[in-house]
Amino acid sequence: MNDLMQRLIDVWAEVKRSVIDYLYLYLGHIIDNKLCGDLDIDREIKKKLFIRTNVLLRRFNKCSQLVKLRLFRSYCLCFYDIASWRNFSVSVRMKFSMCYYKCMKAFFGYRKYDSVTNMLLLMGLPSCDTIWHNAKVVY
Repeated sequence: MNDLMQRLIDVWAEVKRSVIDYLYLYLGHIIDNKLCGDLDIDREIKKKLFIRTNVLLRRFNKCSQLVKLRLFRSYCLCFYDIASWRNFSVSVRMKFSMCYYKCMKAFFGYRKYDSVTNMLLLMGLPSCDTIWHNAKVVY
């Protein structure tokens, strides 16, 4: 009985060690052993983009469009880790794009079905595809 318990403990320790080795957290960025950026992009969506936009929306709702534009550029367009996002799935990229546009519409007071192209042209903000392209070219 004691030998069986020891084997179970050893197997559990090995499983736990392999799960721990799967993910690394380095300077706030999630790195997995496949060097896939899906988990880090999800973290960026949930923890940073939505939270930053909601905080800015609550605090600066009554400000002018120019002030809101400056705040959005300063706090919501700083993707420092986007250069490390080389391998990712298409669904995560689309999720990030939809989150970016949804946060932009909420912050600037646009309705759900307003044109994204028109909004980007009026605000002078880059599209999500432009952000991805500039990250590839610059880095």
